Formats: sequence, structure tokens, C-alpha cells
Amino acid sequence: MPRSVRVLGPAVLVAAALIAVLVGLAFGGGADPVLIQDPGPIVRWSLPVAKLLVNLGAAGMIGSLVLALWALSPEREEFNAALDVAAASAAVMTVASAAAGLITFLDVTGVPFDLGERFGMQLGQFVTSIGLGQAWLTTTLVAAAVTVLCFAVRNHTALVFVAVLAVFSLVPLAQQGHAAGASGHNQAITALGLHLVFAAVWLGGLITIVLLQRRLGGERLVVVLARYSTVALICFIVVAISGYASAALRIGSWDALGTPYGILVIAKVGALIALGCFGALQRTWLIGRMQRKQLAAEASAGGAKTDASARKPFAEFWWFVVAELAFMGIASGVAAALARTATPVSEDVAGDLARTPAEILTGELLPPWPDWYRFVTEWKPDLIWLLACGFGIFFYLAGVRRLRRRGDSWPIYRAVLWVSGLLLLAYLTSGGVNAYQEYLFSAHMLGHMGLTMAVPVLLVPGAPVTLIARAVQARKDGSRGGREWVLLAVHSKFAGIIANPFVAAALFVGSLWVFYYSPLFRWSMVDHIGHEWMITHFLITGYLFVQSLVGIDPVPYRLPYAFRLLLLLGTMAFHAFFGLAIMMSTGLMLADWYGAMGWGTDALADQQLGGGIAWSIGEIPTLALAVTVAIQWARSDEKESRRRDRHADRTGDAELEAYNAQLAAIAEHDRAPRD
Repeated sequence: MPRSVRVLGPAVLVAAALIAVLVGLAFGGGADPVLIQDPGPIVRWSLPVAKLLVNLGAAGMIGSLVLALWALSPEREEFNAALDVAAASAAVMTVASAAAGLITFLDVTGVPFDLGERFGMQLGQFVTSIGLGQAWLTTTLVAAAVTVLCFAVRNHTALVFVAVLAVFSLVPLAQQGHAAGASGHNQAITALGLHLVFAAVWLGGLITIVLLQRRLGGERLVVVLARYSTVALICFIVVAISGYASAALRIGSWDALGTPYGILVIAKVGALIALGCFGALQRTWLIGRMQRKQLAAEASAGGAKTDASARKPFAEFWWFVVAELAFMGIASGVAAALARTATPVSEDVAGDLARTPAEILTGELLPPWPDWYRFVTEWKPDLIWLLACGFGIFFYLAGVRRLRRRGDSWPIYRAVLWVSGLLLLAYLTSGGVNAYQEYLFSAHMLGHMGLTMAVPVLLVPGAPVTLIARAVQARKDGSRGGREWVLLAVHSKFAGIIANPFVAAALFVGSLWVFYYSPLFRWSMVDHIGHEWMITHFLITGYLFVQSLVGIDPVPYRLPYAFRLLLLLGTMAFHAFFGLAIMMSTGLMLADWYGAMGWGTDALADQQLGGGIAWSIGEIPTLALAVTVAIQWARSDEKESRRRDRHADRTGDAELEAYNAQLAAIAEHDRAPRD
């Protein structure tokens, strides 16, 4: 079985996926003829199959890259073999994406396929001028680029950027997925994007382990499998939550579960539950059993780690993997069928929802009147940041627990501040501020000030880098886990540049002016990706600035405390000037956006209120930073005094006595008679 699993495993996966997609299309009606411009049965049935192959290729590409970066060692043959898997998978994705783009053109236009010049011109216009065609063209080109890069790039660090590019190939697919109607469009994009990426990591990682089974014998297989299991658990959680969010947006109510779309969702949920059971068995029972059988096989072989003793105990594991791949294939096939099945919630974005200019611009129903309590009761979840905050709190507390279990101390205030900072971040990105930031400039500025000032003031004293360095065990096989990647990033030359106090201050202040007085502001409003970029950028710049002032984690250079206070005061003076400039402005920013929003309120007055928030409320964290710097300065002086006292006690005030003796010698010299 171990020798044939490299063929049987992928074959079972593809077969199960194809059967599931065909059955799903027949049951859900995703391949039924359309009344107007029917493209024909070949197009209707082949398009979901092509998309399925795109998803499987993306899974192999992304999953193998993540496994190489997280679990494999560049010092072993396994690393290059994983990159070969990534290159082959990216090539499959390239071909499948090109085919899917062509079939999509035939599907939406109803134009019959031919090799004539007119057809070529129409196809060229579709992939260069129409959003759906541009999405498939982008996906194809990115997959082709990753194919080449996987062969050309073998540097461990540089592969991070290749993996990021591979993930980017799924962004156009997420943006062109089901709209979930006009309402909840951004949430649908986020949920679908998370679902695609983490499902790809989960499935692709397991496929890569199967294809590398000849190079992962015995003890090495157990190590890699344990590392993959941690990643798979995270992927399972994200896939389950994002899948639920997507289904809730598209189904709408429990009654709709009886529709063909709802029944297919139930089938996918069943496959996901089965995969969760496989993962639980793998983590709680199978890995430990494999370790014990490996030790027994080595003992029977006299301690020698031969190939026979390495592979013999694990035949049952490979059967387990084949069964897991079968369920993954079912889930993938049903997902491809769902993408072509009509949803219970209408996707008509030009219907009843487009009643006001605000709803036309945002695609969302106008929230209730913004009374103060609405900022507590209204919620607009952003799954990316909710999951990031949840995992951030869990892993931080797990690290603290690990330190305490081995007898090491960790100040409780650091954990309290870290958790508080992430809870505040979750509220700013998913609470009332996020619900109103598209409609009110003042709400947008309140969220901005919280992201760039309040959240970093709470997160930085948590010292996450120090916690990772102390709590996470260092690897010794040449691979890189969380500890290695974080420390590598912190000590990199780029980090040394942006963590410099003056550079961090320039980024902190300069970003405000560049963002609000450039097209970046509009991008963050009209494009969901721009909005996510805005959150990430201002969170990072604020964190770097606060870290340069009061941080505990190691940085290449720190200013003396007196200069830290001067830098803080100077930076916040420019910050206050920015707020005053908005308060005094008589022109409306994004007049065609904020000018069309609201409930009959004065958009210019609301903008000036936002400037007041930037000037006044933004200064509260400044005061906290100044007090913290002063306290650290005083404590530093106390520590230095105590250090000198201890040194004096150890040496018997030798330095002071030597200094006094030197003064006495000088005085004696001055009193001596001169010729």
C-alpha cells in the first residue's frame, strides 16, 4: 500500500470530486438549460469541472508551498520535492484557469466556439475589458508565474513571496463568486476568500505528504505529520466558520435548507464533519500510535532505522489518508456544484435594494439612525479580523500557560493588555464603528484613530515576540516554525529600517497625509481589498511607532528616554495639525461618496467632527504614551542606581576610593612647593 498510495490517493481524490460535482449539478440544476442564449450542454457541464480542476490545482500549489515553509527542511530532499509538487500543481491550475476562462466566455455570451478572427476579438475584449474575464486572465497569469518561480526560487525566505503570490491567485475568484445579493457583499467576498485559501492549504498539504511518502519514512513522517496536523486544525476551524458565514448569506433562513442549494450545503457540511473526525483521530490517536509502532519497529531491527522498519508500521495510516482524501474530494466536488446552483437568496443587485444613493454606492441597506448606543448594538462582522483576534488571544494565552507550567513567570498585566487590545481591534473592525464608517466620516476617523493609536498602545506592552521566543521550542532540523519565522522577520534588515524610531515616526505621520489626500482614500471606500489594506497598514504603522517608544520586544536601536519624549511631542504636533486641517477645511473629501450618505445630516459638519476626533480623541493615547515613557525613564534610573550600588558593594567602593585618591593626589600636588 505505501508504494501505491502516491497514485491511489490522488486518483481517489479526483474521482470522488468528479462524481460529486456531476451528481451535485444534476441534483441542484446547475447544468440545466437556460432560457436565453443557452451555451449548450458541453459548456454547462464542463465549466464546473474546469473550476474544480482550478481549485485542485490551487490546493496542490498553495498547500505544498505552505508545507515546505512550515514543516520541511531545506537540508533534506523533501523540500525540493515539495516545490516540484507546487510547480506541477501550478501548471495544472494555469491550464485549467485558461480553459475555465474560455468556457466562461462561451457561457456568458452564448457565442459558439470557432477559430475565426471575430471570435478571437470578442474573447480578447472579454478578458481585457470585462470584470469576469479579467479575473480569469489574472488567475491564469499568476498561476503561470508561480509555475516558473517554483522552479527558479529555492531560497527558503524568498519562497514566502512566492506563496503570497500563489494565494493572490485566488483573490479574483473570491471577488467573482456568489454576490449573496447586494446585502452582505463584502462579507461574502471575505468568507469565500478565507474558505478558498484555507481549504487549499488543508487539502494541498495532505496531497503533498502523500506524494512525498517515499522521502518521509518513519520518524520523519511522524514529525511532518504532527506539524501538518496543527495547520490542518487551524484550516478546519477557518473553513467551518467561513463556510457557515457563506451559507448563512446565501440561504437566508432555515426553511431554505430544503431547497436543492440547501441540501447540497448539508452534504458539504456532512463531508466537513467527517473530515473533522479524521483530524481529531489523527491528532489524538493516530500520531501517537505511529510513534509507538516506529519505536517498536526500530527496536526489533536492533535500533537501525532502515527503510523497511520506517515504512512497515504505517500501512494503516496510508489507508486512513486515502479515506480522508475521498471525503476531501466529495467536499470539493459539492463546492464546485454549489457555485453553479441557484441560491435561495436573490442575487439581483439592481432590484429593491437600490433605493437610495447610499445603498447604490455601498450595496448595503442603510443602517439605523446613528444614536450613540447604536455604536454598541450594531455589528458588521469582518471574518478576517475576528479570526485573527481569536487566534491571537488563544495562542498568546497558550504561550503564557506553557511558560507557567514549566515554572517561568510572565507578568499578568502583559496578558491583560494584549487581550484587551485584540478585543478592541475586533470591535473596531466588526462592531458599530465598522457598521457606520462607510456612511459617516466621523465614524471612519474614530475607527482610524483607534487602529493607529489605541490598539497599538495596548498590544505593544504585551511583548508577543518575547513570548514567542521564550515559549515556542526552537527547531533543530533546519525547518522554520513560528518562532523561527518571527525572529527572522524581527532581525531582518527591512525590519531594522522600518523599526528605526525616526522612520517609524515618519511612517506614522506621513501615512495620514498621503492616505487622505491621495486616491488611496477612495480605494479604501469603494474596494473591500482597499479597506482591508487600510486596516493592516495603519495597524502596523501605529504598532511600529509605539514599539519605538515603549516597546519591550527587541529592536535594533532605541532612543534615549529624553529624545523619545521629544520625538513623541514632535510627532503628535504634526498629528494635531492634521486634525486641525480637516476641522478647518471647507471642501468635502470624497464628495460623491460621503456627500450622498447619511440621514439628511450635514456631510461637511460630520467631516469637521472627524477632524476634531483626530485632534482631540487622538491625543488621549499620546498622553498615555508620555506617561509610560516617563515611568520607564524613572524605573531605568532606579535600576541604574541599584546596579551601581550593587557594584559598589561588591568592589568595596573601589571606583569611588580610586577617584578620591586621584583628587587627593592632585591637591597634594598643588600644595607642594614649587621652584
